[in-house]
Amino acid sequence: MKARVKAGVKAGVRRTGRKATRLDKVRWLIVYSSDIIILLAGFGFLDLYLRRQAGYPAVLAGGAAVALAVFMALSTRPFRIAVRGGPRPTAILTVTGVITLGLAVLFVVWTIPVWLGSLTPFVRRRTALLLSAGALAAVTAYAASLQTAQVLPLLLVLGLLTALCVLGKIANLWLWRVAREAHEGQEARSRLAVSEERLRFARDLNDLLGQSLAGISDGAAAAERVLPSDPQEAARVMFEVRDQARRSLREVRATVQNYRALNLDEVLASVRAVLEAADVRCSVRAETSSLTPESRTLLAAAVREGATNVLKHSKAEQCTITIEDGVLEMCNDGVSAPVGAPAPNGLAGLEQRLRGAGGTLESGPAPGGRYLLRAAVPA
Repeated sequence: MKARVKAGVKAGVRRTGRKATRLDKVRWLIVYSSDIIILLAGFGFLDLYLRRQAGYPAVLAGGAAVALAVFMALSTRPFRIAVRGGPRPTAILTVTGVITLGLAVLFVVWTIPVWLGSLTPFVRRRTALLLSAGALAAVTAYAASLQTAQVLPLLLVLGLLTALCVLGKIANLWLWRVAREAHEGQEARSRLAVSEERLRFARDLNDLLGQSLAGISDGAAAAERVLPSDPQEAARVMFEVRDQARRSLREVRATVQNYRALNLDEVLASVRAVLEAADVRCSVRAETSSLTPESRTLLAAAVREGATNVLKHSKAEQCTITIEDGVLEMCNDGVSAPVGAPAPNGLAGLEQRLRGAGGTLESGPAPGGRYLLRAAVPA
């Protein structure tokens, strides 16, 4: 069973072409644990085998075994559909319900709890409980009419199995919804943080440029008014407009520079949290107290770009980040294919920024299927 689960997980990763997220693993765990409930119907094979040994007709035993195998195969689908949020699989539930009814006539009742569990995600909880109680009552009455089985032990066993199947499916579906909502909430918080930062930047630019452009517009209008009568005064006003435009340009550049400035400690903490959320063990050892603000910003950009490459271009399970004497080394495993040239807006663009500040950037494969990013800045 474990081998089949692992093979299914790997196949799913290959089909999607991306690394499995923590939400994917939670979904697999919930779905496969629900499949275990279906194995309870397998007691029917043992029941049929014992009956056959006692002289039960071979045709009936063989037909019931085939029907039971079809039932178990079809029963793996409804919960997967419920997890994906798909519509109720009426055809599958109808076929498995007919098989359950037919086996119940032969007094093979092990499929009843499993079928009720398959139906549970698509009906109200009250409906599922009422159907469960009705099914138990019908089986009890049928067993009493046959007078070939002990009614009380049968009722206790079926009641326990029905509670396990129905309540287990309810609990698993609730757990999946909680995990999905938590994942969506985390993504929403990330998008909200980005939006708030963009709004802050837009607000700062609006406050800065609004006043500057208004002053430039007033100065140009004043120069236009005095130009026919006093060209020298108009020239003086235009020189003031030019100076004001230059000041505005410097202020905009300063604002953009402050916006691009990154807090190295915050970036390290954020990158570590993001990598660990993607199931990449991350260790950080950084000595940043002696670095200048410009150097800290450059290294923060390198760490962020390196983390992006780890998530996008590798199947890393471990990543180490060290900063010492202005040298950043970021090493990760999970590199199986040759690494191409960095994109202009990625590591290549970062290399240009570092070179302009007197630093260096090196990146490439390392022994043991690892990838090393090394950035050095003036300490």
